[in-house]
Amino acid sequence: MTDDFDIGARLNALRTAHRLSQRELAARAGVPHAQISIIEKNKSSPSIATLRKILGGLDVSMSDFFGDDQRKPHGPFFGVDDLKDLTSRVTARAIDQGKGRLTLRQIGDSRAYNLQILHEIYEPGADTGEAMLQHFSTEGGYVVEGELELTVGEEVRVLKAGESYLFDSRLPHRFRNASDGITIVISACTPPYL
Repeated sequence: MTDDFDIGARLNALRTAHRLSQRELAARAGVPHAQISIIEKNKSSPSIATLRKILGGLDVSMSDFFGDDQRKPHGPFFGVDDLKDLTSRVTARAIDQGKGRLTLRQIGDSRAYNLQILHEIYEPGADTGEAMLQHFSTEGGYVVEGELELTVGEEVRVLKAGESYLFDSRLPHRFRNASDGITIVISACTPPYL
């Protein structure tokens, strides 16, 4: 997938293929109908949580949304170019007015193994958004570089390189890079979320 992935056009194509109006999709997803229009016109880049809700209304996973028809390696080994970009231009909402990009790249076919392994890069200010994530999974990760602020339920902790986490993803959670440097995380989630 290229960096010029058109989220609006892709969402419009999927909605049209499902023969849903913007209002019908919004009702299914539990979002304001104007939000669908704004995203389809690329006037706003949705947070991960919002895009996930909308795709839930289409019964489409994030992986399928950003998927391409190119040959997908099945492993057991994967090169740098084999990782699947799940975010493209989905800019996570940051505290400082939208600054900071979050990049999520998946190793292999998460559905085939019922395990999603991600290489995550948080630029300074990157944030999964004020709307907490919550899904039926278990997830864990290891901070390779930098600092990651993790909120799970009412608990908040800044994890530094060498520290890790593991929790029930049904608890509301949020990831954020509040530092001035890049943060790199390797994470796993089962069953796959994105």
